[in-house]
Amino acid sequence: MADEAVLREWLANVARHDARQRIAHLFCDLLFRLQAVGLAGENSYDFPLTQEELGDMTGLSTVHVNRTLQELRIDGSVILKGRRMTIIDIERLKTIGAFEGSYLKV
Repeated sequence: MADEAVLREWLANVARHDARQRIAHLFCDLLFRLQAVGLAGENSYDFPLTQEELGDMTGLSTVHVNRTLQELRIDGSVILKGRRMTIIDIERLKTIGAFEGSYLKV
């Protein structure tokens, strides 16, 4: 059931949201999943994905991923340095990504 809930959430995420919302949602999703298994701090986690892989996950081109990451950095939502993701304002990122996370508690 949990896998089906995640699948439904991601289908809706890709179908209904723009690039910024998709990527913000992904970053929130990863934070909460990694925290649940002890692999993330309060607001940061290892992030070994390339922009091409992010594009594959979100249905976006690499160029669009790059532009969207720049927007999220400029507005102060995230810092992506090296292979480390730091979320500066989780509430803001959750709002941008329309993330509420109940599907993770199934």
